Amino acid sequence: IKACAVALKRHPALNSSFQGHTIRKYRSVDIGVAVALEDGLITPVIRKADQKGLETIAHEVRELAERARHKKLKPEEYTGGTFTITNLGMYGIQWFAAVINPPEAAILAVGAVEKKPVVRNEQIVVGHTLTLTLSADHRVVDGAQAAEFMRDLRLILENPAALAL
Repeated sequence: IKACAVALKRHPALNSSFQGHTIRKYRSVDIGVAVALEDGLITPVIRKADQKGLETIAHEVRELAERARHKKLKPEEYTGGTFTITNLGMYGIQWFAAVINPPEAAILAVGAVEKKPVVRNEQIVVGHTLTLTLSADHRVVDGAQAAEFMRDLRLILENPAALAL
């Protein structure tokens, strides 16, 4: 969530929405996190995620997800997100394409972390890989913008020290 928030600040087109005939760009990075319930999904929102530290975000996600599972969220806690992250990796799903939550411009699908052979220092070693898939509304975001966002997100995730506040 934090890595995504940092990347969204660098790429504000993805922190936007299509509303009628206009594109609305948001200043605040409010990330919805998909939570599975028996009767469907709900996306509690981490407000101003770019301004929060990892520990604060982790605490808020746990608290909101728990309250979502007990149907105790207030509408303002699950509406108004500017971008969504959904994770099926916890179910062992390698990759998937997520459906955008209108009117948001994009959603990030997070797959399972897997052990695979990778090359490090000219040696083949076992590494941990993660597949991320971005679905984007091309009325708001073009392919090059989406690719730049994903490139920067990858760099942030590969260098997590950059996330410390």
